[in-house]
Amino acid sequence: MDKFALEVFSDLSERLNYNLPGFPLYAKKGALHQFDRFAAAYHWHPDLEFIVVLDGEMDYYVNGQTVHLDKGNGIFVNSKRLHYGFSAAKSDCTFLVIVIHPALLGENTLAGKAYLEEKFASGTDDYLLLSSQTSWQHAILLALTELYDEVHSNEGNLLRLLSQAVSICAGIADHIQQAPGNPNDEQVWMTIRKMTRYIHQHYDAKLTIDEIAAAGSVCRSRCCELFKKHVGWTPNNYLTRYRLQKSCEMLKETKMPVGEIAMPAGFKRQVIFRMCSVNN
Repeated sequence: MDKFALEVFSDLSERLNYNLPGFPLYAKKGALHQFDRFAAAYHWHPDLEFIVVLDGEMDYYVNGQTVHLDKGNGIFVNSKRLHYGFSAAKSDCTFLVIVIHPALLGENTLAGKAYLEEKFASGTDDYLLLSSQTSWQHAILLALTELYDEVHSNEGNLLRLLSQAVSICAGIADHIQQAPGNPNDEQVWMTIRKMTRYIHQHYDAKLTIDEIAAAGSVCRSRCCELFKKHVGWTPNNYLTRYRLQKSCEMLKETKMPVGEIAMPAGFKRQVIFRMCSVNN
């Protein structure tokens, strides 16, 4: 398998390359070793996402919480939740990822939009773990595998794919619970996206926490609190990780001599070169 690249924009949203043009369904097989440092990028999208672990194990971060996934099990991630899979121990894990856009679930109809708002909006569970030991969850895990096989068959049937996708999401909708949290949740995520966007746009300059906080119109302490709770890192740690990611990308993609590459502020070329070499 080749590198598993995620196209993530400065607000952390991901643009998915769906398998079939005009049919917003994504079904692919991946492995953690395909990502730098065995960790995908933080991202979100309006689509509903499913992960099925085929071999190995991984941790999965969703909206400030980290859960563990073992072989044969999986997870459902609700719409517009910040998430990513990783292995802190840098051990490999192979998995299926199935992503279903709400457009396939009747988003463009009045009844469908109301149903999706009821079942998959910000007031419901951020995620559901899928265990092979629970009958309804096991049925969804099997259905996800069947959907993947249908997508990659030589005679994929669009109506069958649509039926499978709707059935899987209906099974989740039957069990998802209302989870009303802070009424300002949407505002919180908008603030985080503004701050991460600012980091992505200015990572190659000297940045202070006060500047990052100002991008989100919050104070320094609130900035640190939001990053720690919802992103899992301090603003400085997030900035350092992003700088390292971009520096490694430059080293891989350029044909220029290492000594001629402009590095982000505060980074030593030799250190980045060693770290990128170790991580690949």
